[in-house]
Amino acid sequence: MRSDRILILGGTRDAREIADELVAAGRNVVTSLAGVTEQPVLPSGEVRVGGFGGVVGLKSYLESGHIGLVIDATHPFAARMSVQAFEACHAIGVLLIRFERSPWVAGEDDDWTYSPSAAEAASAVPSGARVLLTTGRKDLQPFFDRQDISGIARMIEASPVAPPCNWQILRERPPFSFAGELTLMSENAVTHLVTKNAGGTSTNAKLLAARERKIPVFMINRPSKPVVRSFGAIGKLVSAVGGVLSP
Repeated sequence: MRSDRILILGGTRDAREIADELVAAGRNVVTSLAGVTEQPVLPSGEVRVGGFGGVVGLKSYLESGHIGLVIDATHPFAARMSVQAFEACHAIGVLLIRFERSPWVAGEDDDWTYSPSAAEAASAVPSGARVLLTTGRKDLQPFFDRQDISGIARMIEASPVAPPCNWQILRERPPFSFAGELTLMSENAVTHLVTKNAGGTSTNAKLLAARERKIPVFMINRPSKPVVRSFGAIGKLVSAVGGVLSP
């Protein structure tokens, strides 16, 4: 019989909601957090913090922890963790499923330019632009290297690099409101928005505000991940768990 112990690869609001629902349903859940966020909001159930040590370390954890199911609910851009989960689960026969938010899609009134990477987005931003940059703390340098643009880099955690004089750091935690995003863009004379296609509703207000203000958006495409059974709705994923694990 397959073990009923579930490992959630977390760090997202979606992962927290999945854990809360599964624990409420009586499931044996442990959520793994990378440990990069200060004072994270913790989900229900057991929580572990820190890396696994690559594929080998994750395999060892799955075996020693008697994990019967892994739910990959990491950020859509956490490709490395998703690949490691796929390889570890495949190697020892542990079932892997994924929660995957639907990507944002441009509307007819939007002005979006798609980029395969942060570096290419940084190169494409026109000279003189005043940018609202919401790519997180890992992709700042290509923008900071541009002396002919300026802007605000918004992130949850502290920046790993000091911003140049033409940039400022804004530390805020989502969700964000439409009114708040409009005010931020207006008061800071933002001319361009650069963001990753994370999907979801907690951070999409910036896109609505950019549409309202007719601000061009540079949208960074998601990285590819291994193909596994995926769900775009938390309720459907939680229901599916009952079909693959014994109560």
